Amino acid sequence: MKKFSDSVKYIGADDKEIDLFESQYAVPNGISYNSYVILDEKIAVMDTIDIHKTDEWYTNLERELGGRTPDYLVISHLEPDHAANILSFTKKYPSAALVGSAKTFAMLPQFFAVDDAVEKIAVKEGDTLSLGSHELTFIMAPMVHWPEVMVEYEKSEQILFSADAFGSFGALNGAIFADEVDFERDYLDEARRYYTNIVGKYGTQVQTLLTKAAGLDIQMICPLHGFVWRRNIGDFIGKYLLWSSYKPEKNGVMIAYASVYGNTAMAAEILSSRLRDRGVETVMFDVSVTPASEIIAA
Repeated sequence: MKKFSDSVKYIGADDKEIDLFESQYAVPNGISYNSYVILDEKIAVMDTIDIHKTDEWYTNLERELGGRTPDYLVISHLEPDHAANILSFTKKYPSAALVGSAKTFAMLPQFFAVDDAVEKIAVKEGDTLSLGSHELTFIMAPMVHWPEVMVEYEKSEQILFSADAFGSFGALNGAIFADEVDFERDYLDEARRYYTNIVGKYGTQVQTLLTKAAGLDIQMICPLHGFVWRRNIGDFIGKYLLWSSYKPEKNGVMIAYASVYGNTAMAAEILSSRLRDRGVETVMFDVSVTPASEIIAA
């Protein structure tokens, strides 16, 4: 698998068989479940992945471990597409400690009956965890987009592990980095649809996280879905600043309609035509055939 450095490596997997992500969002191009491992004097695994890709994840992890045993599993987010393998991880590596926010450990019993003997390290805003030459700083990000979410900043390589923030729909197809593909052409729409549907209503919380991130020197962003960012990071952060402020990228009108006998459709077309006569850009969606996620993104 591709690595970011001698110490930080990608151990996630693509899912190209899934039809509906979270049973509601069409993902014709699949989705990636990202996970990472930091190899140092101590080893930290950064989240697990979806249950459907468990075997592939363990294969990737064990190859990178090279016979060593993880010291920590950092839990950024308890949603099952990232946390499904927490219990099996604790059974496979019982000496490894779980690292998460206080809310993570309050919620954990709702998902898994983790053995009481497993060490659990609850961290708060600004706490650090030394792995040797690498050090993680924990930043709380509640409601981006679950209440227990936190992100992690590794200061020696200036990497932000961003949980579900800065993600995108779409499988990686052998690439890891956003600059390996034509992101604006092929993935920006999917990143927007991902943001607006999954994170969109938590704009205030996203702004809070962005304010915290502004104080960090970030050279790489590693999300839990989609591509890793190592170039033009500011451009993508700029999109999040715009989206989370609920300001349009383009001034125009989105017209959503349903029409039983075609009359409402005709009215919508007339409205669109009149607006365009005034120089206003429009898009139209028939809600009976267009996925809701596309309409919300627009």
